[in-house]
Amino acid sequence: MTTATGVAGAPSLATRIRPPRAVPWAALVAVAYAVAQLALVVPHLGLNWDETVYVSQVDPHRPAAFFSAPRSRGISFLTAPVLAVTGSTTALRIVLALLSAGALYAAYRVWRPLLGTRRTALASLLFAGLWTTLLYGPQAMPNLWVALSSVAAAGWFLRAVRFRTRQRAALLGLGVMVAAATSFRFSDGVWLALPLLAACALVPAWRRLAPALSVVAGLAAGSAEWVAEAYVRWGGIGARLHVSSATEGGMGLHWAAGLAWRSVDGPLLCRPCHAQLDHPQLALWWPALPVLVLAACAVAWRTRRVAVTVLPVACAAALSVPYLLLIDYSAPRFLLPAYALLAVPLATLAADGVRAIGRPRLRALAVALAAVPLVLHLGTQVHVLGRNVADVRATTGQYRTVANDLRRLGLSAPCLVTGEHAPPIGYYTGCASANVSGNNRDTTVPALLRRAAHEPTAALARTRSGPPHYARTWTPHRLPGTGLTAYVPSRHG
Repeated sequence: MTTATGVAGAPSLATRIRPPRAVPWAALVAVAYAVAQLALVVPHLGLNWDETVYVSQVDPHRPAAFFSAPRSRGISFLTAPVLAVTGSTTALRIVLALLSAGALYAAYRVWRPLLGTRRTALASLLFAGLWTTLLYGPQAMPNLWVALSSVAAAGWFLRAVRFRTRQRAALLGLGVMVAAATSFRFSDGVWLALPLLAACALVPAWRRLAPALSVVAGLAAGSAEWVAEAYVRWGGIGARLHVSSATEGGMGLHWAAGLAWRSVDGPLLCRPCHAQLDHPQLALWWPALPVLVLAACAVAWRTRRVAVTVLPVACAAALSVPYLLLIDYSAPRFLLPAYALLAVPLATLAADGVRAIGRPRLRALAVALAAVPLVLHLGTQVHVLGRNVADVRATTGQYRTVANDLRRLGLSAPCLVTGEHAPPIGYYTGCASANVSGNNRDTTVPALLRRAAHEPTAALARTRSGPPHYARTWTPHRLPGTGLTAYVPSRHG
C-alpha cells in the first residue's frame, strides 16, 4: 500500500530534505569572547585602583572609598549582587566575563534586522577582538558597558524610526539603553543623547516625538541618581560639573588625539602622557580607522544605506569629543564606545566590498584574502593584551604586598590608610582610605589626626620623598620591593 507521500511507513521526500540551519555566527563570536576572557584575562587580574573604588561602594565587608565627582555608580550597581554573595575577585571576574559576552551578543543582535546576520556577527567580532574589549570585559569598569549600551541604543533608535512593526518594543529598548549608558557614565550618556536628538530634529522622516521622548526619558532615568548625589554632596549640578572638571585637570580645548595614538597599546592610564609607541606597526589599525570610516560613508551614500552607517558614526564622533578634544590625558578604554559603534559601518563596508565582486569564485577568493589581515590583526591584539595583563598583574600584586605588610604592622579593621595609593591599598588591607590633597581629597589634616588617635593608621609615601608633613613624628617602616614607606603613629608602631 502506498500513500501520496510514498511507500507506507517511509518518510516523505519533503520530510527527509530539510533546509540547512543557519550558522549562529553572532552567538559563536560571543562564546569565543567569553572563552578568551576566561582563558587570557580572568586568572591573572586583581582589582585595579578604579575598580576598588567602584566595588567598595557596595562591598559589605569593606569601607567605601572616596567617590569623586566625575564617577557614576552604574558599575557599582551591576557588581552589587555578586559582592552580596561572595568577596572573591575570581568569582566577580567570571560573572562579569559571562555578562559582557551576553551583552555583546544582545547589543549587536539589535542590528540584525538592519544589517543581516553576517554583517552583525562581523561587527561584533571586530569589536570583541580588540585587546581593550577583552581586557575590560571582566573588569568592574564602566567604559565597555557604555560601549555596548550605545550600540544597542543606536540600533533601537533606527528600528524605532524605520520600522512600523513592534515600535513600542524599539522605543522601550531605546530608552532603557540610553538610561543604561548614562548610569554607567553620566557624561557619556549626555554625549550619546545629543546625536540621537539631533537626528530627530534634522532628518525629516524621523521628526517624530516618540523617539525623542524615549531618548530624553532614558537620559533622565539614567542620570537621576547622579543628579540627586550632585545636590546632596556638591550643592548642585553646576557645582559637581565644576569639581569634575577640576578632577579631570581642567576641561577645555585640548588636542588629545596624539595622546590617544601614543597610548593606543598602553599604558592603561597615560597621565601625564609621555608614552611612545614601542611597536607602531601593531597599532596601524588606529590611524586607518577614520579613513575606513570615511570610505564606509561614501559607499553607504552610493548604496543608499546612509542611515545604518552615518548614525553610528555620528554617535561615535560625539562620544569621542571629550576624550579627543577636552582633556589633556588619555587611556585606551576611553574610546571603547567609539570603537563599538564604528564596528557597524566597517562590517558593512567589508560586506559591500565582497558583494561588489560578481563571480562566486572571485568572491570566495576575496573573502579568503580579507581573512588574512583580520587574523593578523586579532593576533596582534592578543599579543598587546598579554603585555597589558602583565602590567595590571604587577600593579595589583604590589597593592597586595603593601596590604600584607600593613597587616603585619598591626593594621586591622577598623583602620585607616592615607597617602600614596591609599584607595586600592586600603581596600586590599580592609581599611578605610582618606587623603588630604590631590584629586581624592576627602578630609582635612586635623580630621585625619583625630581619627589616627583612635584607630590604627598608616600614611604611605614614596621612600625618596619622605613623610607627609603631618606624619613627620610618626615611625617609618620601609616596605621592601614597593618603593613605599609606611608612617605609623608611635603608639601603633
